[in-house]
Amino acid sequence: MPSPSEPPLITDRLVLRPVRTRDLPVMTRLWTDPEVRRHLGGPVTESVVRIRQRRIVGAPHCRAVERAADGVVLGLVTVERAGRGGETEVSYQFLPEHWGRGYAREAVAAAVARALEDTQSVVAVTQEANTRSRRLLEAVGMTHAESFTEWDAHQVLYRRTA
Repeated sequence: MPSPSEPPLITDRLVLRPVRTRDLPVMTRLWTDPEVRRHLGGPVTESVVRIRQRRIVGAPHCRAVERAADGVVLGLVTVERAGRGGETEVSYQFLPEHWGRGYAREAVAAAVARALEDTQSVVAVTQEANTRSRRLLEAVGMTHAESFTEWDAHQVLYRRTA
């Protein structure tokens, strides 16, 4: 992902840009909503929320996903250059009221394509039980690479190479 000073990543319907202070209520909801967090270990504690709130604004690997038409923040896409196993790792969270409209797929596809401009592969991990996330990863060209157990749940790692 670009640094905060670089221009946002723009798709047909979305703008992926650095997280701003005014986005913190949406980010907090992403971290605490039981539906969003169902396959992510559950809602995070208040103390963790406070730490995340201090660190996320302007963080170079985090992008708020904003609907271009009206500026509504729909979710978050993160691309970490030295993620799992040293590979570039993409992760994402979207508010439930925006699920099923293709926003996450559009945002993740753009983030993965951008990352693959200067890295050989991108990985993503999701719980085996998270069929929606698995379909999304497959839709953006990622393939199942391995399965394992972590955090007391069956996980799957997907990978896409350049």
